[in-house]
Amino acid sequence: MRWFSLNKEIAMDLGTANTIIISDGKIVVDEPSVVALNQRTDQMIAVGSKAKLMHGKENPSIRTVRPLRDGVIADFDACEQMIRGLIKMVHTRRSIFSPSMRMIIGVPSGSTEVELRAVRDSAEHAGGREVYLIYEPMAAAIGMGLNILDPEGNMVVDIGGGSTEIAVISLGGIVVNKSQRVAGDELTADIQDYMSRQHNMKVGERMAERIKIAVGAALPDLGDNAPEDYVVHGANKITSLPMEVPVCYQEIAHCLEKTIQKLEKAILDALEETPPELYADIVKNGIWLSGGGALLRGLDKRLTDKINIPFHVAEDPLHSVAIGTGIALKNIHNFPFLM
Repeated sequence: MRWFSLNKEIAMDLGTANTIIISDGKIVVDEPSVVALNQRTDQMIAVGSKAKLMHGKENPSIRTVRPLRDGVIADFDACEQMIRGLIKMVHTRRSIFSPSMRMIIGVPSGSTEVELRAVRDSAEHAGGREVYLIYEPMAAAIGMGLNILDPEGNMVVDIGGGSTEIAVISLGGIVVNKSQRVAGDELTADIQDYMSRQHNMKVGERMAERIKIAVGAALPDLGDNAPEDYVVHGANKITSLPMEVPVCYQEIAHCLEKTIQKLEKAILDALEETPPELYADIVKNGIWLSGGGALLRGLDKRLTDKINIPFHVAEDPLHSVAIGTGIALKNIHNFPFLM
């Protein structure tokens, strides 16, 4: 049995949909942000992928919880238990993990003081002695390799599960910030609503998420990159009889239209507030997309055509925030913007 050193360090991207933990420069945990609890005792039964498998299939003695909504903590106790469970995955079962950890956690840039306090408290209760916070768009920029300390403007649009963070960054600080509760969860809800209205089919959150991944698109014409139709199995919401419906990307692009328009407006609003010198830099450098929403087919092309500024998708959009958080962890004293 061995002890971990008192200066054990982990970096965490605490997301609405997924939580990623980096230790020793490597991604060691990449799990859904879900925890399953005993309904009577509130003790944790499962966390991450195991808990997500239970979601929507619970019996009266079990409840599954997504502790974060719209990028912030909605259930403090469940979030603390989830963080504890995920941290335990970092260590071997035969290890006794030190409660004195240094932690750095990515948080939405639009978080209030109360929301930031909730994240810090959850981390401290889960074993963090030194807890630092970093805004997600700043972490994404670091993870994508942008020179955030230079006197040059860069715009990052991080589309997560619960929120979209839009930030203009220069000289190691956020000059313009927009945090919108328009992100992956809303796109998933759009698909659920569409399947109900258009096909009279009851579709759960997990199935809607699979549809989004299989045929989600921001454009009704993807040319040679068009995915094959996705066959959805579900129950007729009127008769409860089983149904089988093929869904194409064009109809999903149509049902996501209003939400994508909200995203476009938020980006334009941020550009409107951007100082002229930084605006010129952004036109030259382009705008960077990260987060799971950046993988929506055709989104970068649609935004480029709409806004007339090149949009670039990060090399690893799902992990950009986590990677940047890990880099910040190793350079805490060089980044004065950490909280």
